[in-house]
Amino acid sequence: MNLKFKNKFLEKWGTYFGDSELPITFFYVDDPGDVARANLPNGHNCIVCELALVRKGTPLAWNVQSLGCGGARRYLGYTDKMRPNFEYFLSHGIPGELEGERYIQTPEMVKEFMSNMRCIPAKGRYIIFKRFDQLTPDDEPVAVIFFAKPDVLSGLFTLANFDQPDGNGVIAPFGSGCAAIVYQPWFQNELENPKAILGMFDASARPCVPKDTLSFSVPMKKFEKMVGNMDESFLITDTWETVKKRL
Repeated sequence: MNLKFKNKFLEKWGTYFGDSELPITFFYVDDPGDVARANLPNGHNCIVCELALVRKGTPLAWNVQSLGCGGARRYLGYTDKMRPNFEYFLSHGIPGELEGERYIQTPEMVKEFMSNMRCIPAKGRYIIFKRFDQLTPDDEPVAVIFFAKPDVLSGLFTLANFDQPDGNGVIAPFGSGCAAIVYQPWFQNELENPKAILGMFDASARPCVPKDTLSFSVPMKKFEKMVGNMDESFLITDTWETVKKRL
């Protein structure tokens, strides 16, 4: 991470968003160094819940063994497989055998949905999540992840569209909580004109965040442009100043 850019964002964030929660980031490494390893799971666990520690300032590193959810292992790039009968698990289940989440109407639709989901080629044995203000010159974040309330989201959403003539700088694709903050922004970051991801609509992950909070994940390519646009955008207007007073 370029420290000049890091400090520029932190200064602008304080100016325009006050004491609003800082974003976190993720990146892949083979050796996490002195970053604490996430605990080995005792049964199923959701990485979105565990990220509460990162949001409070404790960087954590996960590998395939410490991810306690098959979906997280896939959407973070550590396997190309899903649990057996996943198409039934995500739809209506199997009576007497498997309870379904009923997120997609039929198993056939699940299969079609999954057929369009490529796998992330994880470029390291560990994925590290770290709050933005704790990034070092050696860190190379893929995306910046905000957990934000509606007023902050309105600012981020509008800033993400500031330089988009089609007004489509943000997308909200269906998926799990971890897909919204890692999988989708990873692939967007590979595009020439990446989009930000509005997420955390996954009902299974909702208990891991406050009731008035969603995620807003920005690929680094786009994030750098957003920061560069702050001082000429709506953020300098009286309109935003009115909103800012209640952040």
